Amino acid sequence: MSKTSESRPPGQEPVIPETVLDVPSQRLYYLSLGLLCQAIKVFDFFQHLFLGEPSNSSAYTRKWILVDSLYCSILAGLRIPRLRYTKSLVILQIVSLCLLDSFLFGSITLNLGIGGSWKVSPGVGLPGRSALPSTGQAFHFTDLIPSFGLSGLISSGGKDGHLLGQHTVRMSPISTGQLNPYLNTYCIASPGQSVLIPVLLNNTNPVNIRYTLTPLGYGAESTDKDKPKNGVVGKIDRVELSAKDLKAIEQARLETLQVAKVASAVKRNTEDYDEYDDDEEEEKTTPDLSSGFSLQKTQSMVHIRLNKPGVLRLERVMDSSGVEARLVSYTDLTIAPCPRAEFAGDGTLASGDDLRCAPSTLGAGGGEEIPLKINVYGVPPLSLRWLKEVNGKTEPFMVEGVESDAHIHAHSHDEGRRVANAGLRAPEQLSIPLTMTLDALGTHSYVLESVTDALGNTVAAGSHAPGDPSKITRSTTVLRRPAVSFKGCGPGNPAPLLIGSETFLTISAKDSDVQDAPWDITVKYRPTATEEQAKSSKKLKPWTQKFTTEDERKELLLRTSAPGEYMILGIKGRYCEGDVLSPETCKVVEKPLPTAEIEWKKIHECSGDIGVSASLVLHGTPPFQVYYSMKKDNEPARDLVKTFATSRGDLTIQPERSGHYTFTFLQLSDANYKKVALKGPSIDQVVHPPASADFARLPGPGGRAKRKISSCSGNTVDVNVELRGTGPWNLDVQVVGPKGSDIVRVENITTPQKTIQVPVPPTIDRDGGSFEIDLVSIEDAYGCKRSLSVPGITVNVRRVKPIAKFYGTKEMRRTTILEGEKAHLPLRLTGDGPWRLKYRLTEQPDRIRTATLYNPNDELLVSEKGVYEIIEIADSQCPGSVVSEASTYQVDWVPRPVAKLSSEVQATYEPHNGSHILPAICEGLPDHVDLDLTGKPPFQIMYNIAKDAENGGTKILDQPTFSSIQPRTRFQLRTGEAGRIYYEVKQIGDASYPLAKNKQAIIPRSERLLFEQQVLMRPSARFKTNNRISYCMNDALTPHTPHDISSADGVILLEGTPPFRLAVSIWNRAASETHKEILELNDHVWRLNLANYTFKSIGPHLVTIESIQDASHCAQTAADPNFKSVWIDVAETAAIVPFDRREHYCVGDVTQFQLEGTPPWTIGYRVNGKSHTQEVKTSPFAIVQEQPGEFAITSIAHQHKMCKTAVTDLRYTVHPLPAAQVGHGKRIIQDIHEGDQAEIVFTLIGDPPFTFTYQRTELVTKKGAQGKVLETHTVSGVTTREYSIFSALEGTWTVTFISDRYCRYPPVQDGSMEKSR
Repeated sequence: MSKTSESRPPGQEPVIPETVLDVPSQRLYYLSLGLLCQAIKVFDFFQHLFLGEPSNSSAYTRKWILVDSLYCSILAGLRIPRLRYTKSLVILQIVSLCLLDSFLFGSITLNLGIGGSWKVSPGVGLPGRSALPSTGQAFHFTDLIPSFGLSGLISSGGKDGHLLGQHTVRMSPISTGQLNPYLNTYCIASPGQSVLIPVLLNNTNPVNIRYTLTPLGYGAESTDKDKPKNGVVGKIDRVELSAKDLKAIEQARLETLQVAKVASAVKRNTEDYDEYDDDEEEEKTTPDLSSGFSLQKTQSMVHIRLNKPGVLRLERVMDSSGVEARLVSYTDLTIAPCPRAEFAGDGTLASGDDLRCAPSTLGAGGGEEIPLKINVYGVPPLSLRWLKEVNGKTEPFMVEGVESDAHIHAHSHDEGRRVANAGLRAPEQLSIPLTMTLDALGTHSYVLESVTDALGNTVAAGSHAPGDPSKITRSTTVLRRPAVSFKGCGPGNPAPLLIGSETFLTISAKDSDVQDAPWDITVKYRPTATEEQAKSSKKLKPWTQKFTTEDERKELLLRTSAPGEYMILGIKGRYCEGDVLSPETCKVVEKPLPTAEIEWKKIHECSGDIGVSASLVLHGTPPFQVYYSMKKDNEPARDLVKTFATSRGDLTIQPERSGHYTFTFLQLSDANYKKVALKGPSIDQVVHPPASADFARLPGPGGRAKRKISSCSGNTVDVNVELRGTGPWNLDVQVVGPKGSDIVRVENITTPQKTIQVPVPPTIDRDGGSFEIDLVSIEDAYGCKRSLSVPGITVNVRRVKPIAKFYGTKEMRRTTILEGEKAHLPLRLTGDGPWRLKYRLTEQPDRIRTATLYNPNDELLVSEKGVYEIIEIADSQCPGSVVSEASTYQVDWVPRPVAKLSSEVQATYEPHNGSHILPAICEGLPDHVDLDLTGKPPFQIMYNIAKDAENGGTKILDQPTFSSIQPRTRFQLRTGEAGRIYYEVKQIGDASYPLAKNKQAIIPRSERLLFEQQVLMRPSARFKTNNRISYCMNDALTPHTPHDISSADGVILLEGTPPFRLAVSIWNRAASETHKEILELNDHVWRLNLANYTFKSIGPHLVTIESIQDASHCAQTAADPNFKSVWIDVAETAAIVPFDRREHYCVGDVTQFQLEGTPPWTIGYRVNGKSHTQEVKTSPFAIVQEQPGEFAITSIAHQHKMCKTAVTDLRYTVHPLPAAQVGHGKRIIQDIHEGDQAEIVFTLIGDPPFTFTYQRTELVTKKGAQGKVLETHTVSGVTTREYSIFSALEGTWTVTFISDRYCRYPPVQDGSMEKSR
C-alpha cells in the first residue's frame, strides 16, 4: 500500500482498495464513464431537437435526471481521492445537472414574450396591451444557441427584431496630410539609431509618401567655418515610401512599444525599481508615442523613419484613389543630432570619487580649488544645467548661449540672420571650464543635469552613455583632521591598577570621519619604578608602540598591567594625519593590598572573664570589612563581619552564655580588594557572662522608655522580669512611693523568666495613686553582685471604677425618628477616656454591639427601633459598672403609611397568596374600590397593574402613581381589556415619608395590599375575510372541496366564553327570501356548514351574523360592518364564445372571447401541444398570440375552478410575423466617391408574395439624432426572398414595412391601438 493511503485517517479510504485498483486508475475510469454519459446526452439532445416529438421531452428529462443523480451519488460513495466533495456540494451538483437536463429537453420553459409586437384588439372595452395575457414565447435551451454566434457580436442597426439592418452610403471628404502635427522636437541620439516622425492623415488611405532630407549646414548662407574640414556639406536626399514601407514601419514601431512595456513591467517587479524611472522612460519614448493622442474617426497616423539628421520636408501624400492629399502648414522639420554634455575624461577627478584631507586653514575660510572641464556637443547656441551638492544641500546652476567665440564674432553684426538660419547650422563640439571650490567639510558633488540645443531639444546629460555615471558626475570628499586624547584619565586623575590584574585605558579619536578609519595611534610608555624594580620585571621596561583601531571604531582600548606613565605621540588615519589633544598623558598607579594590626585584650570582672576586645589599625582604602569567627566548645564556628569606616576601630565581643570560646580573624576587604586573607592572632577564653536583669517587654510601643501598668484591685502587682547570667539569682527590687521607698529582695530565682509580686504601698492601696518599681541589683551563682540601671515601671493604682448610664429620666429616655434616620442617645461617663461601651437591643439579646467613646457626655448613634440596653463599660485603665436604673433607652419609628381595602368593598380573601378577589365584571363597564389610608396626608400610592400572560406567568401592564388628600380614596379599576387583572400596592408615601425621598423604601411583598378581578370578555362574532364565495346551483352550503377547507373564506371567528349561541341568516336576493338558523357552538372557530340549506336559484346570496351569546351573559360587542356578512355567488355552468370566426391569426394578434358565468373564470388552452391555464376576472377574455403554431381552447370553469366545461370546437392557426433585413441584418457603412454606386440588398422572410417599403434618410453626425427622410418607396409582388437596388446617392437605407401572404409588420393601426413596437 502507498504511503498516501497509510496516512489517511480511518473512514476516508476509497471503497475500492488500492490493492485492487490504484487511485489514479479509479479517477480515470470514473471520469471516462461520466464523459461517455454526457456524449450520449448530447446525442439525445440533437435527436430530440430535430426528430423528437414534444411528448417525448418528459421521458428524456426523467431518464437523464436519474442517470446524473446516480452518477453523482455513486461518486460520493466511492470516496475517490481528489473527487471527494462535501454533501452540500454533491447536492448542488445534482440540482444543477437536473436543471440543465430540464432546459435541454424542454421540460422547463420560460414564457418571456421575446420578440412580440405590441398590438390592441379591435374589440371595445379591452384593457391596454400591457395588461393582456399572452401565450408567451417558449424559451428552451436551444434558443440560446444563436446568441453565441457572430450575430450577437454585430449591431443590427435597429431595435426591431422584424426590421433589421441598415445600409449607409457616404461620400468621401477631402484628404489632408500634416507633418509633425503636435509640433514636437526630434533628435538622433547616436549614429545607427533612428527616429519616427508622425504624419497625421485625414480621410486618406496613403499608398505613397514622398519627402526630402536636407543636411544641416547646407546652403549658401553657411559660413566657411560651419563647413567640414573636407569642404563637403552633403546632398539633398529625396525618398518615396510605399504603402508596404509604411506598414513595415508601423509594425516595427508597435513591436518596439511592446518590448518597452514588457521591460517596464519587469523593471517594476525588481528591487532596484525607482518611481522616477517611469518619468525617464516617458521622456525617452515621447517622440515615438505621438500617435497615442486621441484621433478622430476619419484620422490616421503614419510615421517616417530617419536615421540621420537634416531638414525634413514633406513633398506629397498620395491617396489610394490616386488623389494627392492636401498638405497642411509646417511641412518642414529640422532633426539634429541630440545634444550631449560630459566631463572631460582627462581632467581632475576623472577616475571617480576622491578623498582629500582638510587643510589646517579650512576653518579660517581657506579651501582647495580644483579645475574641471565640460565638453558639450550640439547645434549652438547651447544651454547647460548642472547641480552642485555639498553635504546633501543642492544648488542648481544654468549657463545659456554656449557657442564658439569665432561664431559669435562672425555674426555679431547680423543677429536676425543668425537666428533665421539656426536650424541649418551644423552641430559643434565646445568646451566649458568649471572650478570646484572645497570650502567646507563633507562631500562635494557636481552633476550635469541636461543640455538644450538651439532647436529646443533637451536631453538628460549622460543619456548617450547610461552605464557610465562618471561622464556626468565629479565628486570628492573633504575629510576632517583626526584628533586623539585619553578619555577618563589625565593629570590629577590617574588610572588605578590592582595587583595581579589589568586595567584598560581608553584613547578616543573624536571629531574624525569614518572614511579615514582605521587610525594608527603611537603611544609611549615610561615606568615609574626604580632601576632595581625595572631590572627584575620585563613589563616595567619603557617602550614605544603603534596601535590600530578596529574598523570604524573611534575608541582604542589599551590593555596594561604595568604601572607608569603613558603618552600619546601622534595619530594618522588612512588618508590624513591628525592632532594630539589634552590630556595626552595618563598615569597608572598600582593599589597595595589591605593589611591590619590587631591587639587582643581580655575583659575580666568578679565572676571571671566575660569577653574579649580587639584594637585594629587598618591599612588600605576605606571602608573596611573585617571577617572573623567565634566558636563555642564543640559547636560549629560562626562567621561574623563588622564594617569600619575609618582606619582605626575597636571590636568588643561579650557572649551571653558561658563556655570555652575561640576567636579568630579570617579576612579583610577594602574598597579595592575583597576578602584578603589575614594572618592575625587568635585567642581562646573561658567566658562567664555577668548577671543582668530587665523588665519583660510590654506589648505596644515604648522601647527603652519607662513603661506603665495599671492596677484596679488587689494589694500586689505582678511584674515579669528577664534574667541573664549564671543562676540561681538573687534580685533586689525597689518600690518607690510618694513618701518613701522599700527594697524587696527576691531570692533563689532559678528560671531566666520570673513573675514577681510587688506589694502596693498602703496609702496608695487605700486612696489610689501611682508608684514606681525599679531593679536595683542582681547576684549570680558566683556571688558576684552587680548594680542594674534599667528603666523602671510606673504603676497607676485606681480605686474608683468608671460608670456609664443614659442621661435623663425614664420618661425622657424615649425618642421617635423616621425609619432610616439615626437617633442620638445621650450618655454620661466617668473615668479616663477613651471608653469602650458594650450594648444591645433587648429584642436581640444575643447580638452584642460595641462603641468607642471619647467624651464623658458623648452620644450613642443608633438607627434601629427598640429598647437599647448598656451591658458593660471600661475606660482606658479599668473596667467599670453600669447604672441599672438608667441603662435602657427606647427608640421608636414614625409609622409608615398603610393602605387597606374598605370594609364596604365586597371581596373574598384568599389566604394562599394574600389576595382579595373582587367580583367579576364585563369588559368595558366602570368599577372601583375604596381604600382606607393611615398616615399623614397627602398620600402618594404607587401600584402595579398586571395581567395573566400567554406563557403562564403575569406581565406588568402599567405602574402608575396617584395622590390623595383624604384618608379614604376611590381607586378606579381597569376594565377596558378582558382577562385576569391584578393590582399590587408597591409603595405608599405621606407627609413623613414622601415617595421622592424614599424611592428605595418598597413594601415587602408579603405585606403588600393585593387584589384581583376577572374582566369578562364580551362575546363577538365576525367573518375572518369578506371575500365572495362561489357555489354552483343545487349545491349545499358546505365546504365540499379541500380548497374550501383550507381557505379562510366562510370562516367565522367567535370570541368569548363557550358555549356560544350563534344566529345567522341567508338572504336570496333573486327570490327575496330569508332563511335563519340558530346554532349551539363550543369552539371559537366555525366554518359555514349548513347541510340542510341548498341553493335553488342563481345569483348573489348574503350570509349575515344576526347575534351572538356566550356563557358570561355579557352584551355582545359592536360588530364590524365589513366583516358581519359575506356574499355567495351561485352560478350556472360556464361557457366561452369567440368574437369572430377567423381561422388564421398572426403572432401579436389578440384573440377575444365572451365569457358566460360568474367571475373569476379558469380557462384552459393548449399552445403547440402544451397545456396552460389562465385566471380571468372580467369578460370579455382577450389573449395575445405570441407563438406561431396551433392554439386551441380546451376548457372553461368559473367560481374558483368550479362548474368546469370542456371545449372542443375552438382551434386556430397562428402564423409568424414576416421580417425584412437590410444588408443581412447588419449595420453597413460604405464610402464611395463621385460616380460610384452602392448595392443595397434586402432580405425578406415569410410566406411570399411580399410587399415592403424602404426609405432613405439623411446622414446625421449627432449620436441618437433622427435623420430627415429624403425618399420612400414601396415594392409589391416580390416572390423571391432577396431584392437589390443600386444608388449613387448619400444616405441611410432602412425598411419600414413588410407583409407576406398572411401577416404584415407593423400591424394595422386603428384609432384605439397603441403604438406598435
